Amino acid sequence: MEDSLNSILNNTKEAEKELLKLTNEDRNLMLKRISEAILKNKEYIIEENKKDIEIAKASGLKESMIERLTLNDKRIDGLVQGILDVIELPNYIGEVIESYNRDNGLRIDKVRVPFGVIAVIFESRPNVCVDIAALCIKTANACVLKGGKEAILTNKALCKIMQDAIKDIVNPNCITLIESTDRSATNELIVKKEYIDLLIPRGSKGLIQYVVSNAKVPYIETGAGNCHLYVHEKANLDMAMKIAINAKYSRPSVCNAIENIIVDEKIAESFLPMLKKEFDSLKIEIRGDEKTRKIISCNEATLEDYYTEYNDYIVAVKVVKNLDEAIAHINLHSTKHSEAIITEDIHAYVKFMNEIDSACVYHNASTRFTDGGCFGFGAEIGISTGKLHSRGPMGLKEITTYKYLIYGNGQVRE
Repeated sequence: MEDSLNSILNNTKEAEKELLKLTNEDRNLMLKRISEAILKNKEYIIEENKKDIEIAKASGLKESMIERLTLNDKRIDGLVQGILDVIELPNYIGEVIESYNRDNGLRIDKVRVPFGVIAVIFESRPNVCVDIAALCIKTANACVLKGGKEAILTNKALCKIMQDAIKDIVNPNCITLIESTDRSATNELIVKKEYIDLLIPRGSKGLIQYVVSNAKVPYIETGAGNCHLYVHEKANLDMAMKIAINAKYSRPSVCNAIENIIVDEKIAESFLPMLKKEFDSLKIEIRGDEKTRKIISCNEATLEDYYTEYNDYIVAVKVVKNLDEAIAHINLHSTKHSEAIITEDIHAYVKFMNEIDSACVYHNASTRFTDGGCFGFGAEIGISTGKLHSRGPMGLKEITTYKYLIYGNGQVRE
């Protein structure tokens, strides 16, 4: 496998050199061709996706993850719209970020440039293929895609369609799919620092921690989404319920869905029965601490529940004494992704938003907005939960770096 992987990655590296020579207009044309090709091949994409779904169901993949795997007319139209949105975004490559003149006559420009080759390892969401390719093309980065076995047929179809759409403009190997779904392929990919400039793992906590522990390629950690909703004592309870339903029920398998609801004890006896009634009707399982279970009937929450990203119709609930206890609990158990407070108290939400140590912190809004499209990035290549280089949804600027261009007229250093 290693020799063949080296050959594949070498082809990608060579294609990246060609991509860098193109203008922004050329790259936008590539994106337009891809969007048209995806629409033209919509039925074929859905057919291949149905095959993946049948295999996934037969293997026992849970329903919430099947939902994550599924592509339909609406989602493909959304993919295409995301590409069109990226076309309309500014071109950052070649942007002079800073420029200054030294006393010795040197002019120093800090200029934005691509990373080069970006590898992304992801699991069961085939739309990721298109999002990554679009952002990378716009920023003159080549991409290497390593998807999970659940979506392999869909990923193959999407990548072939994209490559065919751009082959008369540039070397199509600037979009590369690693078709092997063996763990050994991941093991080899994450150490290929001679070919890969940046690695981004997207998926389960296990995948991300494996990459963090074993990668030799520079990486950005995209954490799992153990997200929290805190219902403060001065919350509008109808608003809190609306947001809780959206943040848990709309798509429970995605990383910006909430897994924990923290409730202030002063409003717990009012809010928790409302929550149980609504969540029972939606077939969402509640697991609660002792205080919660004194107010409503639900399963017992273990310590592990408060650290768990369920990706399912399950939520852990905890009753706290006050804002300080809520903040402490969230900072201890969170994966640093997205947290929200529901309150009408300005002092409470200012304190919460200042002291919560996560990439995205919300006041009176659903955590489901943590998304590159919702943030105006067109798409996202991942959601970083670390603090180095980038944080939160990563769009165009976050997948660029910079170099210094220094202009002189014969200066030497004394």
